[in-house]
Amino acid sequence: MRDHPHADDGPHSEVWTGRATNRIQWLLALVGAACMALGVELAVDSAWSSGIAPLVMSVVGCIAAGLLVLFGTLAFVHVDLRLDKESLEVRCGHMGLPRRRIPLSHVAGADFTALVTPRQWGGWGYRWRPEKGTAVVVRRGEGIVLRLWDGHTFTITVDDAESAVRVIRARLRTITPGTAR
Repeated sequence: MRDHPHADDGPHSEVWTGRATNRIQWLLALVGAACMALGVELAVDSAWSSGIAPLVMSVVGCIAAGLLVLFGTLAFVHVDLRLDKESLEVRCGHMGLPRRRIPLSHVAGADFTALVTPRQWGGWGYRWRPEKGTAVVVRRGEGIVLRLWDGHTFTITVDDAESAVRVIRARLRTITPGTAR
């Protein structure tokens, strides 16, 4: 969301950072935690008379579903975008995974899009659609569409996407034609 000098990148380098957040994902994470709690509750305080196998299947099913929902949603609560003079890096969630680093020499162009929706991509998260390309979608709203030299596109939802596109385009102008493939 800002274009500022960053001490780790040399004396005259600049790093642009941006972020997009989806608070709804926290509600889904609570659903996952509730499923896990139900599984633990079943395991600890069960008086099932139908046998051990149904109980074990219920406990394991609740805990597994809870873990999948919990960690699947927490991975996409937010996306961080870091743009330096050589590359663009996208990191998702609190652990930074999944992560993708794209050298600017692989970028043919960048466009601003006013509206990216999870519905366009089949949901939230790290998405791939053959006719559209790849995307990291954590919320509905503005985003960046990178056109790569290999013909693919990469879309990222990020706040202040217009500013990011300006920075990317300015940095692309400084790349010598021999390095862009």
